[in-house]
Amino acid sequence: MRAIANRQQAEAWNDWEGIHWAEHSERYDAMMGAFNAPLFAAADISANDVILDVGCGTGQTTRIAARQAYEGNVVGIDLSAPMLERAQRDAAAEGIDNVTFEQGDAQVHPFSNRRFDVLLSRGGVMFFADHIAAFTHLRHALAPAGRLAFLGPQPGGPDSAYARATAALSPFLREASPAARGMGSLLDPAHIRQVLAAAGFTDIDVVPAEAPMTFGANAGDAVDFLFAMGPTRYNLRDADPVTISRIRAEVHDALTEFETSDGVRIPGSVWIVTASREHTPSIK
Repeated sequence: MRAIANRQQAEAWNDWEGIHWAEHSERYDAMMGAFNAPLFAAADISANDVILDVGCGTGQTTRIAARQAYEGNVVGIDLSAPMLERAQRDAAAEGIDNVTFEQGDAQVHPFSNRRFDVLLSRGGVMFFADHIAAFTHLRHALAPAGRLAFLGPQPGGPDSAYARATAALSPFLREASPAARGMGSLLDPAHIRQVLAAAGFTDIDVVPAEAPMTFGANAGDAVDFLFAMGPTRYNLRDADPVTISRIRAEVHDALTEFETSDGVRIPGSVWIVTASREHTPSIK
């Protein structure tokens, strides 16, 4: 990598959490994939657009963007070498040739004279070390009529479906795992608007979107996935086997509420955020 502003995240995503994500990308894509439709509707990609996918991870959104911008091209950027290796492998397997992947910190990465029509992100923008600096840098990488579309989580309430499903785990999740640090940085719509406005963006909009998040084929499969994910694994690293077994059983029972013929599906909520590099006048 070239310059790095966020060394903590670079180290985390190149360590065991990034490796787990790369090895099980289909599980993480199943968890987040239902939000692709509202994200891409907001991005409004055209056939000849040039797109930057920020925090592209293992590249599912990069590949979708490349199919939509079939006469353009897409760059996926991420800190994680293991995830980018998986992204490159999957893109090649699917025969997508208008996409490239670069390892780097999008907050400071030199994008040369490239001018992107769309900045896209399925959550990766949460992890910047300095959000205003990062979004300012990215805005300068946009074409004059360029636009931003990203997804970020809504705050999770104590009565949410996910909270009910994982209530037995909640007392043990005392701190963020290394790769999860920053996930709560863009939860408040007012804060999102302030950050983007300070970075020079205009026409800022933040709207809610809901979709089912798939965690596994059945309760047992979903428990295995949840307990292998970074935050759970990190916070239970010193727990004794009896305690872990008890928590697993309780979470398993709670997950049965969400079993469907399509797997364990827990309702989730995100923000879909859009903005423009320059003000777009309304057409009357």
